[in-house]
Amino acid sequence: MEKTFSGRVIELVLGDITHQRVDAIVNAANSTLLGGGGVDGAIHRAGGPAVLEECRAIRAERGECPTGEAVLTGGGGLPARYVIHAVGPVWRGGDQAEAELLASCYRNSLRIAAELALQTVAFPSISTGIYGYPVSLAASTALGAVASFLTTETVAPTRVSFVLFDPVTFATYAGALDAL
Repeated sequence: MEKTFSGRVIELVLGDITHQRVDAIVNAANSTLLGGGGVDGAIHRAGGPAVLEECRAIRAERGECPTGEAVLTGGGGLPARYVIHAVGPVWRGGDQAEAELLASCYRNSLRIAAELALQTVAFPSISTGIYGYPVSLAASTALGAVASFLTTETVAPTRVSFVLFDPVTFATYAGALDAL
């Protein structure tokens, strides 16, 4: 499923983000940048030690990555050239600026991609795993932030994929994309 915004495409893919042949995949990272469970662990395993070493170098230079921010590493052993590590918010009921922090993850990831003139970027559903963000709320926030970026920025990727691991999440994102 896909939809076009100002000549740029948002598409939904049911699959594994570590298999995507795109310029960059986005990692649902934690603030330590040192890997974890879910998407983060899968990307670190598939990317191999090169990704972890670059994350360690970023930490040594800047410290932990704040929620809502993103940093860039190479793709290591992944088919993607780069990994953009974005730190999403932990769901705390919705009144702790979670929506703004989640939207910020997507915008900051796309800014990095635009700065490098990347054409294709793949996102997971950030914060909806162990961080507990409700998928229905996350889908609307994520897709809205990406669609807004694609329509307002002069430099942006031409194709943004949301690679969703399970059919329920895919269906939820499909409903949210259809509503845009």
